[in-house]
Amino acid sequence: MARIFDVAVIGAGAAGMMCALVAGKRGRRMLLLDHAHAPGEKIRISGGGRCNFTNIHAGPKNFLSANPHFAKSALARFAPTDFIAMVDRHGIAWHEKTLGQLFCDDSAKDIIRMLLDEMRAAGVELQLGVEISAVEKGEGGFRLQTTVGEIRAASVVIATGGKSIPKMGATGFAYRVAADFDLKVTETRPGLVPLTLDPALLAELAPLAGVSVDAEIRHGKTAFREALLFTHRGLSGPAILQISSYWREGDEITLSLEPDVDFAALLKTAKRENGRQAVQTVLARHLPKRLAQYVVERFAVDRPLADLSDKALEALAAFLHGWAIKPAGSEGYRTAEVTLGGIDTAELDSKTMMAKRVPGLYFVGECVDVTGWLGGYNFQWAWASGHAAGESV
Repeated sequence: MARIFDVAVIGAGAAGMMCALVAGKRGRRMLLLDHAHAPGEKIRISGGGRCNFTNIHAGPKNFLSANPHFAKSALARFAPTDFIAMVDRHGIAWHEKTLGQLFCDDSAKDIIRMLLDEMRAAGVELQLGVEISAVEKGEGGFRLQTTVGEIRAASVVIATGGKSIPKMGATGFAYRVAADFDLKVTETRPGLVPLTLDPALLAELAPLAGVSVDAEIRHGKTAFREALLFTHRGLSGPAILQISSYWREGDEITLSLEPDVDFAALLKTAKRENGRQAVQTVLARHLPKRLAQYVVERFAVDRPLADLSDKALEALAAFLHGWAIKPAGSEGYRTAEVTLGGIDTAELDSKTMMAKRVPGLYFVGECVDVTGWLGGYNFQWAWASGHAAGESV
């Protein structure tokens, strides 16, 4: 015998749990399913285990989408302040880090517990370890073919995320459901991901592995200023993860190291005051020692400042604020924090997240073509889109 519910939500992550608890509070008979054996696994590992659960600055400008206006409705109706109010209501201590990022003081598990408590209070049934082989639409609703038998529901919400971090269970399930219902999916690719370098450049930069420096990373008109980290595979750190969502294979990015430091003026002044100083000594006051050494060796200026022309010092400074690098690729979905692209927003109602051509079928969270910056923005989209669907189903 099939089990019957008002709504079946597939995917017990941030968006799915939010949708289920909101709809449950509205009196809907809810079932939340996931193939994993624990809910909220990406929440658990996020923010170094402390969950960067939102960003106080979250707005449409912080998201990438083929339609930049699509996210406005959901984000306006469930803002960061609304999620913070829920966190405060549950007595979860939190703090703001840089750039409006909010983290739990203790553990990301506090956020998972909060969502589970809210779902329990709303009467949501949670079933884990369930594989779903088919989502079919028939008269009166949908049929789900699962490893625990047939489930029927008037509405179905797909909240299974994208392809990022497959070891956490990402499968691209949402895109297969979209294809089954002839819904368009925009090109998908890894986002918020470290970039790799070709073997020759990687070998040249090998001495810098583990070095971190404040930098502005630019791609076209887009720029992010945060930490840059050189790794044994290429480039990482928040600034690189941010720009990776805009970068395309074959493109160059430009690195400006310690952008607040006027290296040309610094070197010329040092030359006037004490020309016997080595270039590396002056650079190492503002750059990590190994990075200063690399720059000196690259420009073959391992000698006293007095021996160098102002033009040579200006060329060195220009490099430090305009180092062009062409990445070979990215580390892919294995380490990507999010998936760019997804369910075409033209297929969805921006107020409800329902598929316009398939009444009762909803898509929320990362599987939709809305991708946030690094820093809590993707969680805010999960909360907001899940809330929008939960208010509608």
